[in-house]
Amino acid sequence: MPAKNTIPTDIKLVIVLVLLTDIFVLIPFLSDSPIRTVLGLPMVLFLPGYALIAALFPGKDDLDGIERIALSLGLSIAVVPLIGLGLNYTPWGIRLVPIVVFLTNFTILMSIVAVYRREALGADAFSVPFREMCEAVVAEINEKPESRLDRILTIILVMSILASVMTLAYVVVTPKQGEKFTEFYILGPEKMADNYKTQLELGESVDVIIGVVNHEYSVVNYSIKIRLNNETIDTPSSLNHIALAHNVTWEKPVSFVPGVTGEDMKLQYLLYKDDNMTEPYRDLHLWINVTEVAK
Repeated sequence: MPAKNTIPTDIKLVIVLVLLTDIFVLIPFLSDSPIRTVLGLPMVLFLPGYALIAALFPGKDDLDGIERIALSLGLSIAVVPLIGLGLNYTPWGIRLVPIVVFLTNFTILMSIVAVYRREALGADAFSVPFREMCEAVVAEINEKPESRLDRILTIILVMSILASVMTLAYVVVTPKQGEKFTEFYILGPEKMADNYKTQLELGESVDVIIGVVNHEYSVVNYSIKIRLNNETIDTPSSLNHIALAHNVTWEKPVSFVPGVTGEDMKLQYLLYKDDNMTEPYRDLHLWINVTEVAK
């Protein structure tokens, strides 16, 4: 890697933004922050393409500024789905952590290539004139307006730009809240909503996988009870208090051994919310037949 003082400012900024995004995505207590969304959008829509363009076109005469920005957006939109497609054929699959890791590695690798290629070009290498841009803005601000009307128009323009940026930031970091609900389901032994064992001999167990998914936009405490023909059955303590954050999924195998025989007995799985045990929040059931052990 080249010495620190040879790394162009724009490449430094790309690497810093990528690492900050990783921190706010991968660290649990930071991942719920709105900053994650603010950093995540450039990570997906701009930074990978910008690093790739910087590696492919290191010269200052290769592309102008508008072309670099447009190609950075376009290539980012192309690169991210291709990385996802490649991950689909790996053991990691298309999940958050693998996508973040591969995007980070791709962007930093392209940034390193860009640094070396620009260094080889010397004075002909592309660079973003941050200092000149800041000086031009300061000079424009400090320049005395020619008239009172110019001053008023400048103030209105600045206020309009700030209002637009603040509105966009608000829309991005505070997405519209959807419908609040909870998914509650039971799966068979093959993790499918089918092939439940309902024909039993006395002493055999009903084995299901119970699942709960919180879409309530807040942390919710759930409890699960089991009933057979309206008689509550003792359940494991792990089903009594299930605290789930928003968009978190909980699944657990649960076995129940009926102690009586009978036909068309109603086996209920009841979900309660926020310690309200008077009436179930969700209700699922199976009809089971239990016979004496064949001799």
